[in-house]
Amino acid sequence: MTDSITPAPRKIIHLDMDAFYASIEQRDFPQYRGKPLVVGGDPSGRGVVAAASYEVRPFGVRSAMSCYEARKRCPEVIFVRPRFDVYRAVSAQIRTIMHRLTPHVEPLSLDEAYLDVTGLQAHQGSATLMANWLRAQILEQTGLTASAGVSFNKMLAKIASDLNKPNGTAVITPADAEAFISALPIERFHGIGKATAKRLHAMGVSNGADLRQVPPELLINEFGKRGQFYHDIAHGRDERAVKSERQHKSVGSETTFRDNLIDDTELLPQIYAQNADAFHQMHTKQLIAYTITLKIKYADFTQITRSHTLSTAFSSAKSAHYWLDKLFLDIPRDLPIRLVGVTYSSLALATETLPQLDLFD
Repeated sequence: MTDSITPAPRKIIHLDMDAFYASIEQRDFPQYRGKPLVVGGDPSGRGVVAAASYEVRPFGVRSAMSCYEARKRCPEVIFVRPRFDVYRAVSAQIRTIMHRLTPHVEPLSLDEAYLDVTGLQAHQGSATLMANWLRAQILEQTGLTASAGVSFNKMLAKIASDLNKPNGTAVITPADAEAFISALPIERFHGIGKATAKRLHAMGVSNGADLRQVPPELLINEFGKRGQFYHDIAHGRDERAVKSERQHKSVGSETTFRDNLIDDTELLPQIYAQNADAFHQMHTKQLIAYTITLKIKYADFTQITRSHTLSTAFSSAKSAHYWLDKLFLDIPRDLPIRLVGVTYSSLALATETLPQLDLFD
């Protein structure tokens, strides 16, 4: 009986910049373009390769190799010292582009990140089109290329991003997953290192199909809790969520008046305006809220807040007006007011993430 593949609900992109540090150096210094280049330390000392250009990789030069070994393998290699301030600035540019697509971005380093684009309607709802849009935007705004992997979980998206490097996109669909995993050497599984691969080989496991046949109890006995993870990834299961860089605790908007106000007919429209802005921000971030807070700052710079929490989320900006009116009535108004603000908190994702399905059982 053949295992059946059931489409999983998530859409995950793994974006990986191509030879990031080295590519920035080649972009900024034309004399390095097309040349074998290493970003790293002193090749005559204990320096280590931080990044290797694609021109030097055919010589077997890779990241984390000693610079001494890199020069030994490629005598004509050019060494440059890293400029981490520049790399961080470019990484921030790329992060901004990612956040234009989705708030659900999990950076792994300066040059790679996971994005959860489940439920997004942009680019016809296609994660592949979204990945290609990201790569095109990054190239246009930074002059650098990136590779992307698209799949239904983090492990497969990560593996896919290496398949069409450099400057490519690869997709592993639920329909393709079983055959792909079956043929995948265990060394290519994200999360299985050299030492673990060696132990698995000793157990007669060389690819995903072999790993799938090992009972989970045996894997757990051999590798502890990681054994369950190995069993799951052999079956295409990886329920790890994309953890956003910043967990939004609140979303708000406030304004300071040019002239202090005291009239309710002037203050309430200002409060509603800040509420509309705060709700729009929250909607853009695909969040919902259960708590609303009204903030007032008086002419003497003292301030006060009032909050209310609902059992169901606020459905629209207008639905909050009733509670803002009640909170406003509870605010002392014996002094002119110089600032009003509205904040939403007790946040949750607007679209709940469905549980990962079992693909092969």
